Amino acid sequence: MAQSSDISQTSLSGGHQVAQFLKNYYIYFVLVGVVVLLSVANLDRYDLFERGNFLYDKNIINILRISAPLLTLAGAFTLLMVSGYIDLSVGSAMSLSAVIYAMLAINGVPFLPAFALTVLAGVGMGLINGFLVVRLKITPVIATLITLSLFKGIALLLVQDGVSAIKSGGGLKMPVWFNSYGREAVWLGLPMAFWIAVVVTIALVVAQNRSLLGKYAAATGGNPTAAKLSGINTSKVVIWLYVLVGVSAALAGIARSSFMSLGDPLSGDGMELSAILVVLIGGTAFSGGEGRVLRSFIGALIIMALTIGMLTLVPAYYQTLVIGAALLAAAASNHLVSRKETAS
Repeated sequence: MAQSSDISQTSLSGGHQVAQFLKNYYIYFVLVGVVVLLSVANLDRYDLFERGNFLYDKNIINILRISAPLLTLAGAFTLLMVSGYIDLSVGSAMSLSAVIYAMLAINGVPFLPAFALTVLAGVGMGLINGFLVVRLKITPVIATLITLSLFKGIALLLVQDGVSAIKSGGGLKMPVWFNSYGREAVWLGLPMAFWIAVVVTIALVVAQNRSLLGKYAAATGGNPTAAKLSGINTSKVVIWLYVLVGVSAALAGIARSSFMSLGDPLSGDGMELSAILVVLIGGTAFSGGEGRVLRSFIGALIIMALTIGMLTLVPAYYQTLVIGAALLAAAASNHLVSRKETAS
């Protein structure tokens, strides 16, 4: 009888280990599956996929160029959601950053000052969100919906009447270096904007695993009352996380502006939904307390590969539906996993 009990316990332990393994590494299997699916699909009808082969080297470089903004955003957005907060203004912050960067460049400001001033604008946008949420106690969804409209309105105001975006024309011309960050500059064969996204992600992975900010973010999202009682300044943590998201949105806007060679006040539209989808697919709990930066980065690669693949595999009018269905599936699975863990 005792032997039977030991076998049962071993079986349960083995099942738990398998479940834990799948929970930790499923995202990598999904990425491999997506790459295999797109590799065998007929992609030669779309010019982006040269020779009809998803794995052709130039295709990978093109995808990484296009993916750089979302890859840059994924890590900071994950840490914010781990803390139990959310930012719906990231798309508008990205658009405003793209407009500021293009406006500075076309008016003769050199690369480094333009880059630094745009990042500083991102810091300011993060501080505004943090102030509304932490100091004025406005619900994060409402607060960042307010700044979504605010940042987008400012971006539209900065663009002259009758012009869709800040770009070469009317006697003004983008400097020769403008496309370098998001399109022309490469290192080891890969775009510079992608490498910046990698550096940002590595820094945030280290911060999540090794720094007090990462530990405090998880504590704040897991149990904010206990976190406060243990001496954690949760207000300060949340403000710092909003600033990180603002900086990431600024870097994403720079990458998008450089790639498109213009400052489009609508270039970040929908990015907030993409960011939410990425972190949910990466296993971040919507209620906070759990999530991994690296898994969100992999999730961003998956979403961008699918998005670009859908340009040829799915009719245009179905693409939004597919993305919405993916968001629903990610949210539902996230909720079921969280409920199961709470019950256990």
